[in-house]
Amino acid sequence: MGNVTGTVAAKFAFFPPEPPTYDVRREEDGRVVVSGVTADKNVDVHILHTKGGNEIVATFWKHPFARFTVLYSHGNAADLGQMHDLFIELRAHLRVNIMSYDYSGYGASTGKPSEFNTYCDIEAVYNCLKNEYGIKQEELILYGQSVGSGPTLHLASKLQKLRGVVLHSAILSGIRVLYPVKMTFWFDIFKNIDKIRHVNCPVFVIHGTNDDIVDWSHGKRLWELSKEKYDPLWVKGGGHCNLETFPEYIKYLRKFINAMEKLSLTKQTNKQLTQNPSITESRHNKCLRFGKK
Repeated sequence: MGNVTGTVAAKFAFFPPEPPTYDVRREEDGRVVVSGVTADKNVDVHILHTKGGNEIVATFWKHPFARFTVLYSHGNAADLGQMHDLFIELRAHLRVNIMSYDYSGYGASTGKPSEFNTYCDIEAVYNCLKNEYGIKQEELILYGQSVGSGPTLHLASKLQKLRGVVLHSAILSGIRVLYPVKMTFWFDIFKNIDKIRHVNCPVFVIHGTNDDIVDWSHGKRLWELSKEKYDPLWVKGGGHCNLETFPEYIKYLRKFINAMEKLSLTKQTNKQLTQNPSITESRHNKCLRFGKK
């Protein structure tokens, strides 16, 4: 069965660009810089050590008036050098910080790509956000594109106070991309169909109706299994790698961020009311829910 696991990973999971599309170097003052983004003073570059024994590259794109921080896990055939323009657009249009990273074996990150390593990678990035920038769970939105939905839901299932999750062209599991199986096998990879059930924050699903790599049914099922459903975006005619080119993509992302901001303010108000013993009704306030169950 071990060969089956290897076959799934080889056919589906990891296609890092060869050669990498960027370089990393350390300046005399100790700063780490990435080719192509050094001119942006609002970008911090980190080399992070993971518990898998690798060193991965992460970039923190700062917005001076950020409402939230988005931890972005990219797809399986890209590296950070190719994501530069998108991160600039997301930072500006959504008014958020963007923390991005390359998986082990991608770009200038060391090691080899594997399911286990992606989990170690995102945990190291989250620890950096928490320890270096003081980012709290309530201020964090996890964003997973394609195979990036695997590490995204891995972390989301462990963090109980996240502000939200975005699943972009996400997968139910590795084997389900290849075969329409009804059950989860032990040798499957990225078992998102199981982990989504443990996510306790609003989930926004984006998927193209003409996706010929990861069928639209993956996105629909993940949305159905979400506890906190936010109205999904089914991009008519959208494929697997072009959803960012549709005008509704940024429009609905901004709408989601706005909704999360309102939710955050509502929770803060409810907390203040609950702490006031003269207003007992506030003890029964519950989280806002989005979409239909």
